[in-house]
Amino acid sequence: MAGLNKVMLIGNVGTDPEMRYTANGNAVTTFRLACSRNYTTPDGERKEETEWFNVVTWSKLAETVSQFLQKGRRAYVEGRLQTRSWEGQDGQRRFRTEVIANTVLFLDRVQAAPVAEETAAVAEPGDKLDPDDLPFE
Repeated sequence: MAGLNKVMLIGNVGTDPEMRYTANGNAVTTFRLACSRNYTTPDGERKEETEWFNVVTWSKLAETVSQFLQKGRRAYVEGRLQTRSWEGQDGQRRFRTEVIANTVLFLDRVQAAPVAEETAAVAEPGDKLDPDDLPFE
């Protein structure tokens, strides 16, 4: 029976992506993604828990991520988990579990130029929309 190794994450990019090239000339970009979840304890206290993931992208996706993604942006990452191991300089065996991404979507827009104050309009919670103010019919 075949297995399934699939990961889907939505979070905030915690480090600027770092791109490098392998000896064969393949682009590889790595970054860290922070995914938070909110929950309530049995005592009724609200808590937030953050999990950090190491994400690896390859080839064209690596180049795109390196060019357009930066720390603080929100992203969706889809891929698979992979654990690598190596021997450290101290002789100890080291392990690292990474998300090998095959899809990265940028969920927020890049900060645009500031909008003039008189043209900016922000709806407050509870504001009622007047249908005559809508730009379409």
